[in-house]
Order: sequence, then C-alpha cells, then structure tokens
Amino acid sequence: MNVENAGIADLWHRVTGAQPDPPWWLVILVGLTALAAVLHGPTWRVARNTITIAHEGGHAIAALVTGRKLDGIKLHSDTSGVTVSRGKPHGPGMIFTALAGYLAPPLLGLFFALLLAGGRITLMLWFSLALLAAMLIMIRNAYGVLSVVGTGAVIFAVSWFGGATLRAGFAYLAAWFLLLAAARPVVELQRMRSRHMAPSSDADQLAHLTGVPGLAWVGLFAAVALGSLLAGAALLAPDAPSLSELPKPPGF
Repeated sequence: MNVENAGIADLWHRVTGAQPDPPWWLVILVGLTALAAVLHGPTWRVARNTITIAHEGGHAIAALVTGRKLDGIKLHSDTSGVTVSRGKPHGPGMIFTALAGYLAPPLLGLFFALLLAGGRITLMLWFSLALLAAMLIMIRNAYGVLSVVGTGAVIFAVSWFGGATLRAGFAYLAAWFLLLAAARPVVELQRMRSRHMAPSSDADQLAHLTGVPGLAWVGLFAAVALGSLLAGAALLAPDAPSLSELPKPPGF
C-alpha cells in the first residue's frame, strides 16, 4: 500500500471507527448544559440558530427527495428561515416538504444518539459537516452563509484538533441539544398561532394542503419531539458508575 492509500485508509478508519464511551459524568454534564441553553432565554436566542439550520435542512431534503426543484435557503439573524422550492403547489411532495421542517431537529438528534450509542463519535461529527457542506451550496444570503460556515468551522476544529474528551463532550452536547431543543419551537409555534401571528406557518400550510386542522399537525410535531427525546435519552444515558468511578472521600 502506497503512502497516499495508507493516508486515505487511516482517515477512513479515524472517521468511521468506534471510540470509547465518554465518562458518565461528562454525559450528564453536557446534558444539563444543553438543557440550560434551551431554558435560558438569551442563550436560546443564539443557540436556536442550530435548530433553524436543521429545520430548513429538513425542508430542503424533503423537497429534493420528493422531486421538487430546490431554489434556495435563507437563514436570518432573528433565527427564522425560509426554504424555497418549485413544483406542484399541492400533493405528496408539497405535504412532505412542509412536514419535514419541525420533524428534522428531533429525528436528527435521535440519529446522532444512535451513532453515539455505537461509539461513532467522529463519524457523527463528520456526518454533520457533510450535511452543512451540502446545505451551504443552497444558501442564498450572507447571514445564512456565515451561520453555516461558522457552525461547520467549530465542528471541524473540534473533530480534527480536539482531544478525545473534547470531541465526545461536544458530540454529546450537540445530540442532547437537538433532542431537548426540538420541542421549544413547537411550543412557540402554537403560542403564535393562538395569537393569530403565524397564518402561514408549516402547520397551517399543512392544514390547507390536507384539510387536517393545524392543531393536529402541531400535536404531531410535539409527539415526534417528545418520542425522539425519550428514545434518544435512553440511548445517551450513561451506565450506572461503578464504585471505582465514584469520588472517594478524603483519606481513602
């Protein structure tokens, strides 16, 4: 095997190979950190950009999979976003495209949890980079480019230069955040709908397309978010620490 092939094989093994599970305290710590980011208003207003990227990415993937033509994605500084696609204004393609936005963050968090449960920490980080790179091609505004490139740069730096503990902590933090944060936009959506402030929301578009009330679609979004959180938490939850791992009192 020549040097170039050896380098490619080494990179492939580094990306796809399994890594040891992080210590139990790190999994709990980053989970609590993710929960705090969701509950703390000022932090949420910044961190919500991650959910918006996943949300709009979900619309984009669904549009492509169902044969619609994707025109572009815009991300805004107020953490809103819009994905524009062309095709029939009704039918399964339009329904699945509208449906995918609120389902994408919790399902992506659950997929990340599955990878992490299998020890694929680096693969999870590089899969995230691949998704961001694919999304970047379709971004159509400067803030969107800044958001996607900035997020990707952080992930790349952690995955390439960070130590094992940092990579594991960051990966688990991302998975916990997606799982825990997915429900908050659904609550915000229904709050705005109840005040008649979101007449063209995804739920109302789906109501128009299917005849099923918007509240039912909000309920579906919430059920998927909750179900993904419960399943993801079961996958991410650390094993009970052994006595040897617990802190010892002074003098022992």
